[in-house]
Amino acid sequence: MLTDLKVKVGPQFYRYHFGAINYVPELLQEFSAKNVLIVHGQISFEKAKTFLNFLKDDTYNFHFLQYTGECSYYGAERIAKVVEEQKVDFIIGVGGGKLTDLVGYAAHVLNVNFGVIPTLASNCAPWTPLSVMYKESGESEGKSEHFLRQAAFFITDPKLVIDAPVNYFVAGLADTIAKWYESDAILQQEQLINEPFLQVAGFTAELCKKAILDHSAKAIKDMENGEVSEEFVHLSEIVFGVAGLVGGLGDKYARNAIAHAMHDGMSKYIPESHDFLHGEKVAYGIFYQLAVEKKWTQIDALMPFYQELALPMSLKQMDIYPEDEAVIDQIVAFVDSKEKVHLLPIPITMDLLKESIVELEEYISKR
Repeated sequence: MLTDLKVKVGPQFYRYHFGAINYVPELLQEFSAKNVLIVHGQISFEKAKTFLNFLKDDTYNFHFLQYTGECSYYGAERIAKVVEEQKVDFIIGVGGGKLTDLVGYAAHVLNVNFGVIPTLASNCAPWTPLSVMYKESGESEGKSEHFLRQAAFFITDPKLVIDAPVNYFVAGLADTIAKWYESDAILQQEQLINEPFLQVAGFTAELCKKAILDHSAKAIKDMENGEVSEEFVHLSEIVFGVAGLVGGLGDKYARNAIAHAMHDGMSKYIPESHDFLHGEKVAYGIFYQLAVEKKWTQIDALMPFYQELALPMSLKQMDIYPEDEAVIDQIVAFVDSKEKVHLLPIPITMDLLKESIVELEEYISKR
């Protein structure tokens, strides 16, 4: 029996189909909302406006705040100021992953209900009750804020999502496939394998992996052509919804491990990595974790998929390999400090983590 498993399944209400955003007023009524703050980006919000018919409803007082582009503690303070001044009783986030992370964290701190309208499928941020924190400079804070509050609703329209940059969707596919590579070895351990919620988390991670490997090429092509196909809808729903169930059901045992720890380490200690999307850095992190586990055949099996999607496989390929060995030592120490890294069924040491960085670079250079 596990005594430390916290199951937080997902938003209280979910819709993803043509016209779904028109149901937002129904949810606002459910939560007795009157003064509503819309937190939004810039470009994405301009595209989203034509879908936000509820903004014309004079039943509500709408207030607007454009976020800075980062999920930061400063950004949360800006939201808190508007909430206090305008007596806001509900927050809606319209935008991508960092924005929904910011809205979730701010709502948690302020004890205000919130909903999200994602404008792209690049990660499971709209689904999960945690926020990855950054400084306003773009540097990772090296920590995530976990909270119990879930979104009151997650509603969006595939016609809105398909109009996002394709590279964000590709990064989302990489971020999502990591769910299986990070969690499988942990969940297969004898003391965990028969835990019901962990079993469902494992099944869900495998579903994500199979769907992405089978249908990514078609979904990406359809997105490039602006075609809302079955494959695009299926995979975008997996990226921003189903993927969040993995960690929601499996908690720390299925949320992330070395791949995401490496992402955070890169973001913290390699400024040049800010030019890469979250999922792109996680994609490298998957290969790095497999190198730590010495699963070279799995790297070989994934290479065609990475090449097809133009995902990064090494730091040198990304042209961000640190010349200063001290930077590598900092990243390694950071990765080693993460509890979930040590849930893997192998002895994780600083030496192993460091030598695996070098081994992966050499392995990829010969392919």
